[in-house]
Amino acid sequence: MKTEYENITPDRGSSFKVLHWRSHEDRFFWHQHPEYEIVYIHKGSGKRHIGQHLSHFEEGELMFIGPNVPHLNFGYGADYEHEEIVVQLRDTFLGESFLQSPELQDINRLFELSKKGLNFFGETRQEVANLMLTLPQLSHFERLIQLLIILQKLATSKEYNLLKINGISYEHSHREEARIRQIYGYVEQHYQHEIDVQTVADLANLTVPSFCRYFKKITQMTFTDFVNEYRIKQASKLLVQNHSVTDVCYSSGFNNLSHFTKTFKAVTGKTPREYKKANDLL
Repeated sequence: MKTEYENITPDRGSSFKVLHWRSHEDRFFWHQHPEYEIVYIHKGSGKRHIGQHLSHFEEGELMFIGPNVPHLNFGYGADYEHEEIVVQLRDTFLGESFLQSPELQDINRLFELSKKGLNFFGETRQEVANLMLTLPQLSHFERLIQLLIILQKLATSKEYNLLKINGISYEHSHREEARIRQIYGYVEQHYQHEIDVQTVADLANLTVPSFCRYFKKITQMTFTDFVNEYRIKQASKLLVQNHSVTDVCYSSGFNNLSHFTKTFKAVTGKTPREYKKANDLL
């Protein structure tokens, strides 16, 4: 099974990323990334496929997954509506030697243990779940403090099971990672406008045909599909903020309302209006 590389950039003004993800009928996304990942499943149940580990997850699951481990997105094939809070971070998110501080010995061990995959239960899960749920609403500084509290609670807990996912991780070369990050960064900065594939190919020091083949090989997606998916993700955020469908269409880089609606449904399984209704915004 080919693995897609997921490029993750920290939230603006932050050293890590926090996602509050709601979905239904997610596309199949077998992927990996160099970031560690804390996942709290707030709603839904389904298949858990991480490395060689296969099992069924239930609502309320709390996991800590190490870097570069291929895994399936939890929303794919989930029963009914799926909702999760995710924190994605590198072990150097606060500096190269941050985890070597004597005060963080327990957290350093937690990061090492997470490479085997951790599934938490009991009081630890309940306490950390409550903290995870409030993360998206906090200021960047408050998020950082709360994240450190979460990490310490996980690090000092004995209420966990090992998923035993190690032994199947893959390291991407730094050169390829830097190149794909540069491409993703360009899309992130210019998605609201027309993106010329020649410009992006020049950025990658490739001809257009070579760039298209390269991008498809790395991501298992065409560049056009990637740009459209990125725009739809931004559009979803704007719809949840109760912007009008027309405003969202043009703000997220589409210049045709019909094309926007068709693409939105292809990516999410719902039209923009259905998406707003599902989020109680109509």
